[in-house]
This record gives sequence, C-alpha cells and structure tokens, in this order.
Amino acid sequence: MEIKNILIAGGGMMGKNIAFVFSSNPAYNITVYDLYETDVHGGIRSNCASLKLAEGELDERLSRIGFTTDLDSELIKSADFVIEAVFEDMDVKRQTFAKLEERCRPDTIFCTNTSVMSPSEISRDLKYRERFVGTHFWNPGHLIPLVEVVKSDATSDETAQTVMEVLAGVGKEPVLCKKDVPGFIANRMQHALWREAISIVENGIADAETVDKAVRYSFGLRLPQLGPIENADMVGLDLTYNIHDYILRDLEDSHKPSPLLKQLRDEGKLGFKSGEGFRKWTPEEIAKSNAELNEYLVGMLYKD
Repeated sequence: MEIKNILIAGGGMMGKNIAFVFSSNPAYNITVYDLYETDVHGGIRSNCASLKLAEGELDERLSRIGFTTDLDSELIKSADFVIEAVFEDMDVKRQTFAKLEERCRPDTIFCTNTSVMSPSEISRDLKYRERFVGTHFWNPGHLIPLVEVVKSDATSDETAQTVMEVLAGVGKEPVLCKKDVPGFIANRMQHALWREAISIVENGIADAETVDKAVRYSFGLRLPQLGPIENADMVGLDLTYNIHDYILRDLEDSHKPSPLLKQLRDEGKLGFKSGEGFRKWTPEEIAKSNAELNEYLVGMLYKD
C-alpha cells in the first residue's frame, strides 16, 4: 500500500511534534485532528525555535500540515497511516480508535503513541487488530531520534515492517519491540537505572547530586556511542560474567517503589514542579536545566 496521507489524532505537544517530523517528507499530506481548535502551526514554531533550519524550511514544512476538528472529514477517511497522540488514558485511546475504525479503510495502519500502555489492551476491541501497532515517540518527539515500534499480540509482521520503514524515512531511528511488555525496551532499562540510583541515595551511599555527577562523567559519556550489549562484548563476556557473579546479589531488586520516593511524594516534594525533590531547586536552576537539555539535544543532533 502506498502511504501518502498521514493523520495525527491529537493536537497536543506530542501530536504537533510528530506532525513536524512527518513534514520532512514532501510526499506526505499531514492532517492533525483534535476535538478542539488548536494553533498547530504556532505550537510547532515555538517548539522548533531553537532548531537550525534553513531559511524558509519551516514555512515549507508547515504548508504540508493541515488541521481539522471534523471527525467525518474526508481528510480522516482518506488516511493511510494514523498515529494517535491523545491523553495517556486507556478509555480515551480505545474510544479514539473505535471512532477511527468506523471511518478509515480496513487497511489503514493504526499506531498508538504511548510510553507505558499495552498496545494489545488498547486495540482489544478493534476488528482489524493485525494493522495496529505501538509507536513510542520519546519526548521531545521532534528531537529524540528513537521510536519504539511495539508489536501487540495481533500485529502482523507486515504492519510492523511498514511502520519501521515509514519512520526511518522521516529520519527516525525505529527499533522493534517483539513482545508487548511493560516499559517496552528503553524505559525498562531507564527505570532499572533509576531504581539503583534512588537506592544509592536512600541507603546513604552517596547524595543525589553525587549520583547524577557519577553518571554524567563516567559511563553516561559513552552511552550515545557505545550501548551496554556492545560494551559487554567489548570488555569480554568472561569478565562480564565474573562481575555479575560478584555484584548482582548486592544490587537493588525491589519490585516496589522506593520508601524514600514514596516519602518525598507524600510530603509534596515532587521535584521541579514543587521546587524540591531529591534536591532543592530554585526557579533559575529549573530554567537552566531545561534550557541546557534542549541546547544539548539540538547540538548533538544538528551539528554544524
């Protein structure tokens, strides 16, 4: 099937950023659908203000992105490829796809952008479940290259492969998650690290600032170039085995959130949003952290 008409269901931050990603291919006609009027173009301009785009490129890409609040529009019915980006609410997602299935062709590919929810559960009540797949765009969606393509218990190999090819064609780095498991691939690894990091603070081994510094100035530096499996092969699996045989028994393996994390949450110490979490944060420090992250990502991905 030739894919030409792209529909983004949901005009929030992720929906806008995903629309911008697909606008890199001039062959695509892109429509953003939302229940409410939203300034899609203005939102994209704001999100992309720091990008190093050629003069006129943003205007050209925005010209390929339309918007509608009419679910019965021909723009909806003619969609070849749909990415849902509504709230992380199971009922809302199921209702959205139920309405889309009533209007789209049986061969239209359906993708759900979710970071935690099961594609199998989201698509449970659909008639054509083989054409449904998870696509986890990482935030900010227009900067982070990775998209996890997650097969449900019914996704066809053909659907998964097509989605992988489409995403690669708009500059993403798609990876295939063969099983629908909580956390998919990257979040499972990320939160395993967070669990150990929080445990180190909780057990008085090091304070929060030291934990972050230890990551930033050691293995964190090489992670963009050297993944953990390649690193294990590099140092030798005999050494890796010996290290694991010694250290794994002492690592945090709790299946519940940290008591310290629960205590901080219950005390209203929620991090940036309250000004205090594991550390205290001034408004200036919060703004600096957010700005430096954005600058780092743009610098890494848009090198001169």
